[in-house]
Amino acid sequence: MLKSGIINPAVLQLLARIRHTNTLVIADQGFPFWPQIETVDLALVSGVPTVLQVLDAIRANFSIGQAWAAQEFLTHNSAADQAELRRRLEGISLVFEPHVDFKLRVPGAIGLIRTGGALPYSNLIIESA
Repeated sequence: MLKSGIINPAVLQLLARIRHTNTLVIADQGFPFWPQIETVDLALVSGVPTVLQVLDAIRANFSIGQAWAAQEFLTHNSAADQAELRRRLEGISLVFEPHVDFKLRVPGAIGLIRTGGALPYSNLIIESA
């Protein structure tokens, strides 16, 4: 029995299929459903878990080369929330782009993890290094 790290079998199975330069979406509670992409839904209640909590859990065994977020995150969230995102991705290239362009990247992802994240536009796409 797993006693530490990620213990959710669906998340583990999804992560095991990601290879070099593949991408993974970590989405907030309001992100649209993408029928063509495997989705693991971790949302419990609004705000639980957050996108950053899922990112933290994944980072322990996932080498991120680059990440993308919506530019709208910068205009709809506090300076503290913006700083926290940048801190969590320190040392990783973080590209902010219009949400419309961000969503164009989604179909190329290996999968999507839906969270209960409630911050507007808090979705991330991470690329495996």
